[in-house]
This record gives sequence, structure tokens and C-alpha cells, in this order.
Amino acid sequence: MTRAPITAKGAEELKEELQHLKKVVRPQIVEAIATAREHGDLKENAEYHAAREQQAFNEGRIQELEGILSTAQIIDVPSLAANNEGRVVFGATVELEDIDTEEVVTYQIVGDIEADIKKNRIALSSPIARALISKEEGDIATVRAPGGIREYEIVEVTYQ
Repeated sequence: MTRAPITAKGAEELKEELQHLKKVVRPQIVEAIATAREHGDLKENAEYHAAREQQAFNEGRIQELEGILSTAQIIDVPSLAANNEGRVVFGATVELEDIDTEEVVTYQIVGDIEADIKKNRIALSSPIARALISKEEGDIATVRAPGGIREYEIVEVTYQ
């Protein structure tokens, strides 16, 4: 079994979500089921069925998070900085400038588990991350993306 990499910050966020689901959401759902049961016949009780469906979804997410956290390889990003100053490695935050458009973007390279483009976190397995890994500040990375070939200059690499 391969262990999926995750940053320490990402693992902490997943632990917080897990605790919220267990300590807040789960009791709310139990209460909603109890309230719906008081309404009588369960066969035609939409509130009851909705609460049970919500309970199933919540328990599934709890199991998923517990599974992820039990098998993930948690990587402390700042400790990588000492040996890789200016080099793009897992967990690095990279400021890039598109060579053609001069548009500047910033991404953090994370594991597939915590990738979220809305938060500018890209998966290690993505085409852009694969093109950036092992490059250094000032290098040009050529990315073979579905939209065509793009070139980015690595402006800055930081570790947070």
C-alpha cells in the first residue's frame, strides 16, 4: 500500500473536519432523527428519511477521513526548506510568471488529498506540478497541459 503524501497543515485541516463531523454534526443528526420519529409513521416521514440519508453521508465522510489520516504520510514542509532552498519540492509555494501573458500566479504543491484550485493548491500529480518539481528559482518550466504547451518562469519558491 502506498502512503499518500499530505502536508502537516492539510492533515490538521482534515483532523478539524473530522472532529467537527463527530462532535457537532453527528449529534445534530441524531437529534433530527429523534424529532422526526416523534412525528409518527416512518414509512411516509420525509424528515426521517432525509435525516437518515444525511446520517449515512456523514458517517461515510467520517470513515473516509479516518482512512485518509491513518494511511497518509504527513510531511512537515518547513523541514524540507533547509535542504532545498530555492528548489521546488512537495509542499513548496511557487510564484510563477507565464512567459507569454506575463500573468503571475502562485500555487502550493500538495498531495492529491488536499488539492484545491480555489485555494491555489495543486496536486503533485498535476501536469504543472510535475513540470515544476526539482526546478529552481529563475528556471523555466514547460508544462504540457490539455490546453497546449505553456512556459512559466519560477519567480520565487517559499515553504510555509
